[in-house]
Amino acid sequence: METFMRHLALALAASTALVAPSAFAQTVQTAAPAAPDQEPAFENQTRAPQPPADAEVSTETVGDGLPNLWSLEFLPDGRMLVSAKQGDLYLLGPDGELGDPIPGVPEVDARGQGGLLDVALGPDFAETGTIYFSYAEPREEGGNGTSVARGRLETGDAGTPELRDVEVIFRQTPAYDGDKHFGSRLVFAPDETLYVTVGERSDARIRDRAQDLSAGMGKIFRITPEGAPADGNPFLDQSDAQPEIWSYGHRNLQSAALDGEGRLWTVEHGPKGGDELNRPEAGLNYGWPVITYGVEYSGQPVGEGRTEAEGMEQPVYYWDPVIGPSGMAFYDGDEIPEWQGAFLVGGLVSQGVVVLHMEDDRVEYEERLSLGARIRDVKVGPDGAVYAVTETRGGGGSTIVRISGQAG
Repeated sequence: METFMRHLALALAASTALVAPSAFAQTVQTAAPAAPDQEPAFENQTRAPQPPADAEVSTETVGDGLPNLWSLEFLPDGRMLVSAKQGDLYLLGPDGELGDPIPGVPEVDARGQGGLLDVALGPDFAETGTIYFSYAEPREEGGNGTSVARGRLETGDAGTPELRDVEVIFRQTPAYDGDKHFGSRLVFAPDETLYVTVGERSDARIRDRAQDLSAGMGKIFRITPEGAPADGNPFLDQSDAQPEIWSYGHRNLQSAALDGEGRLWTVEHGPKGGDELNRPEAGLNYGWPVITYGVEYSGQPVGEGRTEAEGMEQPVYYWDPVIGPSGMAFYDGDEIPEWQGAFLVGGLVSQGVVVLHMEDDRVEYEERLSLGARIRDVKVGPDGAVYAVTETRGGGGSTIVRISGQAG
């Protein structure tokens, strides 16, 4: 059984600047904030209290010695479809046995933070076998960019899986010659449109384009399953804007999931002390890099050091110090009843699963489940258990950890 680390809210001197529900609330604090002079805009926007009681869970490894994985998706038959950063798709059986690489994946640029990224089943997967995946695509001119492709997962003549009729349906433009901040998560909405999250490519000379509606940096896109701009997008009729854009002003979006009402929520990597949870809405500007919590990795302010500005949205929640978010799921299973209605976020830096208990679209409590490893993806399985994909920095391999209720 894993236990959760507890620390008193007053354990750090800097905590006196934070808004807290009571002077003695217990919060998750791992270190002093990177930006101690910044104050949250409202109660529980950061360092929310821990719940009155922690969930008691058990963990077991169900896949070990795997390639460095980036994402996991469950097939209807219980097998796991996983993407490996270096550019391969695999099927993993319930027994944890890894199959051979599935042929048909296009070339990926796996340098730095690039590679084969997210994978999702199409809404018509049961009938057509169509899957979608995002990846860092090498471009003939200008470097690379995040792209989305789809193909049919079928059984070939040899009885092994293969990917057929692969086509790229969307490309982040313009391309950029860099190896950071590709995003990216794929989430199908209830109306079968596809949200695509991408990063702003990190470098100072390009990141300002997160504010530029004519550029695909730092955006959430909403497209049809064929890759066209979706009806109802906010900038469809604006000549100087990319019509696929849903929201903008994001940094590096590596976590996304629908809540129980079918609404999109995301967690993005911020700077040093600025990871943030948002519920992105059509046409809204989420501020990066004009406003942000946290500071540059050098310790200097980001831009003018502002945390708020007119016309720019506040995050629902932010972390300082950061968790390094990647992967996200909304828990609606019965296996771990204490987590009902919570968001589960993978932590690369915090090395575990961050559990956000929500109330009226705010974070009421924050819980931490330490797994002692970088968490790249989180999914809820058909059995109601939670599956966390670990990774080793530098490509040393992954495991898949099953998290179940104590009785399970």
